[in-house]
Amino acid sequence: MLIQSELKAPKSQFNAFGKYKYRNLEDILEALKPLLAKHDCTFTLTDEVKEVCGQMFVESTGTFIDNNFERLPIVVKGVAGIDIHRKGMDVAQCFGASSSYSRKYCCNGLFLIDDTKDSDDTNDHKPKEPIKESLTTERFEKALKLIEDKKYTVEEMDKYALTQTQVKQLDKLRTPKK
Repeated sequence: MLIQSELKAPKSQFNAFGKYKYRNLEDILEALKPLLAKHDCTFTLTDEVKEVCGQMFVESTGTFIDNNFERLPIVVKGVAGIDIHRKGMDVAQCFGASSSYSRKYCCNGLFLIDDTKDSDDTNDHKPKEPIKESLTTERFEKALKLIEDKKYTVEEMDKYALTQTQVKQLDKLRTPKK
């Protein structure tokens, strides 16, 4: 209970792509180690790779022991799937990433670390603009043909994410010919 209440693992990492802060396993363990020493406790993490119905995953087991009391250890588990076809990663990196993820959520469960925010906390209640679909060159050319045949309008193209070149082509169609 003391470690749970004293543990502070701030979200010190930043994901530039998603524009959000997060904590990783290393952040948690760095904050945890001094508290384990202070309270004479031990915490270990182990992994086991498993497969169910063709899906491989890592099952991490966290074992917490209070060295001052002869109680049974407290054991928690975390799991994470393994995608060996993950783009940009070799097989070893896929296993390592799944291990880190599984271990992190194992720690979150045991030490009451909340990694989520209430949806009302992150919701600004403003309507979200829908993501516009981009057009391939082939689809754009078909749309131009439909506009020429008066079966489609230039204004209907506003619902798509267009390249600068495509916008220029449409602007020429918007301008009345002299």
